[in-house]
This record gives sequence, structure tokens and C-alpha cells, in this order.
Amino acid sequence: MGGCISFQISCDQVLNRVGSCFCGKGNYIRNLETNLVALEKAMGVLKARRDDVLTRVQREEGKGQERLHEVQVWLTSVQTIETNFHDLNVTRTVELQRLCLFGVCSKNLKSSFHYGRRVSLMLKEVEDLKSNGVFEVVSEPPAMRYVVEERPLQPIIFGGETMLERAWNRLMDDETGVMGLYGMGGVGKTTLLTQINNKFREAVVGVQIVIWIVVSNDLRVEKIQDEIADKLGLVGEEWNRKEERHKVTDIHTHMKKKKFVLLLDDIWRKVDLTEIGVPFPTKENGCKVVFTTRSSEVCGHMGVDDPIEVQCLAKKEAWDLFKRKVGPLTLKSHPSIPEQARKVAEKCCGLPLALNVIDYLIEKEKLIDYWTCEGFISEKKGREGTINQGYEIIGTLVRACLLLEEGSNRSKVKMHDVVREMALWISSDLGENREKCIVRAGVGLCEVPEVERWSSVERMSLMNNKIEEISGSPKCPKLTTLFLQGNMPLASISGEFFRFMPNLAVLDLSQNSRLDGLPEEISELVSLRYLDLSRTMIRRLPACLGKLKKLMHLHLEGTRSLRSIQGISKLSSLRTLTLLRCNKLSFDDSLKELFLLKHLEVLTIEVESKMILEQLFYSPLWWRKCIQTVVFKNTGEDSFGFFTLPTNLRSPKGLCFQNLTSVAIEGCKGLKDLTWLLFAPKLIHLRLTNLSQLEEVVSKERADKQQVLQGVLPFENLETLVMLNLPVVESIYWTPLPFPCLREMHIELCPRLRKLPLDSNSVAEVEGFVIKCEAGDWIEGIEWEDEATRLRFLSSRKMVVGYCY
Repeated sequence: MGGCISFQISCDQVLNRVGSCFCGKGNYIRNLETNLVALEKAMGVLKARRDDVLTRVQREEGKGQERLHEVQVWLTSVQTIETNFHDLNVTRTVELQRLCLFGVCSKNLKSSFHYGRRVSLMLKEVEDLKSNGVFEVVSEPPAMRYVVEERPLQPIIFGGETMLERAWNRLMDDETGVMGLYGMGGVGKTTLLTQINNKFREAVVGVQIVIWIVVSNDLRVEKIQDEIADKLGLVGEEWNRKEERHKVTDIHTHMKKKKFVLLLDDIWRKVDLTEIGVPFPTKENGCKVVFTTRSSEVCGHMGVDDPIEVQCLAKKEAWDLFKRKVGPLTLKSHPSIPEQARKVAEKCCGLPLALNVIDYLIEKEKLIDYWTCEGFISEKKGREGTINQGYEIIGTLVRACLLLEEGSNRSKVKMHDVVREMALWISSDLGENREKCIVRAGVGLCEVPEVERWSSVERMSLMNNKIEEISGSPKCPKLTTLFLQGNMPLASISGEFFRFMPNLAVLDLSQNSRLDGLPEEISELVSLRYLDLSRTMIRRLPACLGKLKKLMHLHLEGTRSLRSIQGISKLSSLRTLTLLRCNKLSFDDSLKELFLLKHLEVLTIEVESKMILEQLFYSPLWWRKCIQTVVFKNTGEDSFGFFTLPTNLRSPKGLCFQNLTSVAIEGCKGLKDLTWLLFAPKLIHLRLTNLSQLEEVVSKERADKQQVLQGVLPFENLETLVMLNLPVVESIYWTPLPFPCLREMHIELCPRLRKLPLDSNSVAEVEGFVIKCEAGDWIEGIEWEDEATRLRFLSSRKMVVGYCY
């Protein structure tokens, strides 16, 4: 009896299982094999259709058209489902092996049901995408956009009204395509050009875009192309990888469809518009090019026969300007001051800009590093103390108007050439020893200039020339700084050249794109402390580099051919090492050497695998503190997926990346969230691009689990946040944040992101805050915290032209 009961129960179980496989939800299991085959075929058709659409889009964009938003949304959906299909295929074999009874039942009903359901739903989604992927048109002509950035200008321009009217009338003449403004340094050419720029904001002349570029005496085609491309919305990783000839084509293709005005400030020699990619202005296309220069000969070379001369101010106008700059209180503070002031004003010879400071950019921290390596600033207080002292000196010079801060976060300074001339005069013993400091930057040199007394030279700048080869063996016992960067044709440097430079401390060889190696004799630069090899083609570091025991700063960013940094651990004094965009460099072996650099204080690095990322997290705390910039990229061979953070990081006391200021993550598969960013309290710039599976930037669940929020204000130093093509991201942070330093959010192709972590108290300086987003209704669909928040930030939006990922 008991046996019968047991048999009855066993039969019921079998019949129930078989029955569930044949009816209702069991269809997902019974049809699994058929659906998988159908899905694979459908995906093949979908990919082919995607390729056809993409080819059409790229062809139309090459003609200056803009892709339709519905086409871009479809392409993004295809990319997402392709990723999901790949993930589904990973477990395909295992799930098929679970089937039994000729494929109509399963050894694991729950697993097979869920898998079969995913396959069935994906098949329907793929079929829908196939149907929706038939487009009669994929692009449209670009909308007429009037883009003029207003440039700062002093309220009153003395004596400038007549000159502006004359220049404007000349420019508006249909026969004028290229107009030149020339005059001596400091006479006000840039001011006049600024007035012209700003006048285009008011005038109704049908211009679509006005582009302003400062050329200066170090004319570099690549720099001008990059600035134009930035204005056209072409800049991105793809642009950076393009060869120059392709950049020329892209610029020409986009600009020939627009009525543009190109303003070139401070050119020292002919700018070849064709070499850049700029269409030549004609009466037919209505485009204009305006430039300023000190030389009337340059005007002739640019094809301008009748340039406008910008002259000095008349005596009365010069005195009025001087009084305004000095101020009435100062003039009246002592009876003798007005007379002395008139004498000083007369010495300015009617040059308005002899009283103002304009032009020439350099990064503040780079300047401080130069000073430190030259011995102007003591390094006894460590990196932080050195930087603080350097900023204090720069602040003093800025307050004295000898330097002017530039850049979005005032990270750069510039100096007017009048001040620069004075500085060079002082450094050459008031002009008595002109070979003490030789500056021949951007003057078109094809070889190292002849110097009568090399033994007197202390500093030399030959940057941004056309030097092809460096040879000879100059005896330079006093030389401390040598700038050779930006000589594009430079392919080789003779070993003999470095033989007699025992005190050389700063050597810059960056941006020499043909330089593929260094001579062994570089090891004889026993005093070298700063070496910049960025954007060169070197393949490996010389074995002798380890002999440079005093080397503190080594820059290797953008060395795309660099394959090995073997031996770098011998640089016992190294404090700064930059390794971004070293595409062929494998860190699997290099990290072991990097961990041996005990004095390292600043490191920028690119991570391409989960293994390297985990090694960074598990590295010693002192070493993690060095990381200042990190870029995550996926090569397609590995996944960054979920990994467990080390237990020693699960406390704010163990904040691991204490000096990390910049993070860029691009195309990394498997990332669901980036909660670890909470361990980077000084983060300033965050860029997230093409992360197909990222669901949230910071996960509340993981943050709570790791207990990292006690005493931590997330993103308190963040200034820029860029999120491009994140198809499934839904959250940045689960609650509003103060964002005291935030200046810009740039969000495109994030269709599921419906809420921003902002409230009516977020962002201290909301007047200067910008939300960049693609044209459309995404921003209109944002769920704001309340009406006050919506009103506070909706006016901050700025539509982005084109797609920038």
C-alpha cells in the first residue's frame, strides 16, 4: 500500500512537470531552441540593416547634414540590444544542455523558464527594431543657428568709435572677403576685433557662426583646427584619432554649408586657410575672415591689398584713458601726482594696451614645476607646499596685473607681449647680454640658430618651429632650461648635442610627432629634473634613463607608440609621472615597477581591464594617493563587471584616492554602477561615455553596505559632469546634493535619466552654471525636486549642436 502511494506521488510529480512544459508558460521552454535560432537570424538581419543605416547617415553627415533624432535613438537601441544579445549567448550552451525529453522539458524548470522568456522577449524586440529601422530619410539640413560668443570688453573704448565704424563698414561690403587690421603692439587691435565680434550679436546679417581664435607667434595648424572643430561640435575621441588630412576634410565639409565669420587675432605670418580646411570667403558664399597683425607685409601675404591701420590714441584720448585706469582718488591724493602721471602717460605713447595685460597661455602647475626644477621654489615642504608657494607667487603677479588668469577654472595664466618683452630685457641684464636668454619661438626656424657664445646661454626656447634635425655639440655649462617642443618635422637628435649640458634641469621635447627615440647620451644630463616627451613617437624608454637620479617629473602622455617603461623604477627621485593615452603600453607588467617608485606624488594612468582596476584598489594607500587622473577604457577583450571593494576601503578614514581629480570612463562593459567614486573626495572632472550597462552612478544599496557615507559629502569638489550615450542609466545620486563647485553638466543620449540630483539650494554660483543637452524634449521631461528647483535650473540649459560621443 505504501508502495502504491509512493508510486502515485511520483507519477503526479512527473505528470505535473511534463504538463508544465507543454502548456502555458512552458512554451518558453518547448520553443527555446526554435526561438534561439530565430533570434540569431533576426540579429544578423538587424545588424546588416544597422550598418546600412549608419553608412547612409555618415554619407549625409559628410555633406553637412545632421542625423535625425529618431535615427539616433534607433541606432542606440540597436547597440543596447546587441550588447544584451551577447550577454544572452554567454549562457546559451549551458541552458540548452538543461533541456530533456527531446527539448520539451528541462532539468531546471525555473532557470530554463527565465532564460526562455528572455529569448522570447528579445526576439520580439529585435523584430520590432527591424520593422522600425526602415527610414526614407536619415538626415536633415542643419537648422540656421546664430552662434556668437560675447567677449569681455571694457565699457568705454577711447577713440574707438570712429575706427569701429570704418572697419565694420568695410567688412559689410560684399566685395570684402578677407580684412586685415594691422598696427604696432599694444595699439588696440585686439580690442577692435573684440568690438567687431560683439557687434555680430546685434547685427542682422544672416551669419550662422562666428569663430574667434588667438594665433600668436607660435602658429600651429593643429591648434587652429582643434579650436574650429570645437566650435563646430566635432571634437571628441574620434576627432583626436584622425589624421590631419581627414581633419581638413571634415572642417571644410561642415564650414562650406555655413555662412561663417572667422576672426584670427595676432597672426605673425600667413595663415593658409586651405591647409586648415577653411573655405575661402567669396561674394557668393558671404563668409568673412578678419585678422590682426603687427605687419603690413603679413596683410599682403594674406591677399589683403588695402588693410586698415590701427593707430595710437591721440594725446587727449590717451590721457583720458590713463586717468580712468589710475582713478581720480589716486590722482588727487598728492599735488605732484598729476604732473608725474602725465609724464608716464606720455611714455605710453598712446598705446592703450601698454596699460592692460593680454595674451600667452601656460598652465599654472606646469609653470610652478618649471620654477621648482630651476630652484626658484624650495621643494622641502613636499608637493603640496611647493604648489601652495607657487600659487602664492602667481597670485602676487596677477594682482600686479603682470599676469592674467585664464581658463574655465583659472588654471592658466597669460602675459601681454609688452610685459614679456620687458621680462626678456631684464633677464638679459637689461639688454647687455642678449644671449643669456634666447627666445626664438614660432619664427619658422628650420635648424638650431647660430650662437656666438654658447657658454653664456642660460635659457633657450626654440619651440613651435620647423627644425628637422638637431646636431652639433654646443658647450653650455650654464644652460638650465631648453624648450624644443612643437617642432613637427624633428625626427632625430644627435647624442653629441647633450654632451656638455651639465646643469640642464628642464627639457621639453613634447609634441614632436616624428621623434621616435632618444640618444643614449641623454644619461649625461645629470642635473635633469623635468623631462617632457608627451605626444612623441618613442617606442621605449632608453635603458640609460635610470641614470637620471635627479629626475622628478616625467611626462609621457599621448606617446601612442610606447610599448614599455621597463627600468622606470630606477628613477629613484621621480615624483610626477603622466601616462594617459599610451595606447600600446601594457600595465600588466608595468604596475610592479610603478609600485617601487617610493617618492611618487602625482600619477595619471589609463586602465583597460578589470584586473588592473582591482590592482589599483588593492595597492598600498600611499601609492593610491598619487593617482590624480585616471581614464578607464575597454578594449573589447575583457569586462569591468562587478568586483568587491577591499575591506580596508569601507570607511571614510580609508579614502583611497585622496588626490584623484579627473576620471574618464569610456566603453567599459559590465559596469552597473560607480559607487567607488565616493572614495575620490577631490574629484573635479567626471566624464562617462558609451557605457551600455551603467544603471546608476552611485548605488544607495552599495554605498550603505560599504558604510562610506559617514562624514562624506559626495562630489563636493566636482566642477564638470559629462554623460554621453548611457542608454540605461537612471540615476546619478538618489537624493539632491549641494554641488558647491559644479559649473557644467553635459548630458546626451541618456533616455532613462529622468531626475537630476538637484534642489533649490544646489550649485552655489547658479548664474554661471550650464546644463548642456541635445536639442529635443529631454530636459522638458525631467522630474524636478520642486517648482523652485525647476525655475532655478531650467534657464541654465544650453542646446548642443550635433552628437559629441
